[in-house]
Amino acid sequence: MTQQTQGPVATEIEARLRAALTPERIAVIDDSEKHRGHAGHDGSGESHFTVEIVSARFAGQSRVARQRMVNAALADLLREKVHALAIRARAPEEEAA
Repeated sequence: MTQQTQGPVATEIEARLRAALTPERIAVIDDSEKHRGHAGHDGSGESHFTVEIVSARFAGQSRVARQRMVNAALADLLREKVHALAIRARAPEEEAA
C-alpha cells in the first residue's frame, strides 16, 4: 500500500526501503503539515514522515534492530532532508495480531 500522491522525498524513501527490505506492505506518510511552525519545518514540506512497513526481514528482530535497518537504508536522507521519522515496522506474522 502506498500513499496516493507523494513528493520526491517520500518517493525516494519508499524506493530505498523497497530495495533494502523488500516489504510486503509499505506506506510513507508525509506528516509535515502537522508540524508547521515546529523545529525542522521550513515550510517547504517533506520534512516529517511516518513509515509503516511490513517485511519478512523483520522476523526475529527487536524493535530497535528494525528501526536501525530502516535508518540504515535512509541514512543520508535522514541527515540531509528528513527532520523526523516515525517507524512502525512489523514482520508479516505480526500483521494478523
